[in-house]
Amino acid sequence: MAKIKDIKKDISYLTEQLLLDSLEVSEVADESNKQKVLDIIIEIASFHNELIGRVNHPDGKDNPKLIKAYYSKIITDLLEGSDKIYEKLNKLMPDN
Repeated sequence: MAKIKDIKKDISYLTEQLLLDSLEVSEVADESNKQKVLDIIIEIASFHNELIGRVNHPDGKDNPKLIKAYYSKIITDLLEGSDKIYEKLNKLMPDN
């Protein structure tokens, strides 16, 4: 299992990349899509805060199997959530 510190770094790294990509999309997006990009940026910030909060407050502290499953679920949620946000950003690109 990954260390908690590493999970937090992964969450921060991926959400930072999402933010940077969102800003790049906002530069090339139509004026009508700029508000949608801002909504996605807000979604990324709340996504980051929610995942960090979950990492800081695990369930089942006494059972190592539950802890391992809990952090594995967080990692899965991070990857799936990032994919969903990238799909939203791709729809806002001018070529799509």
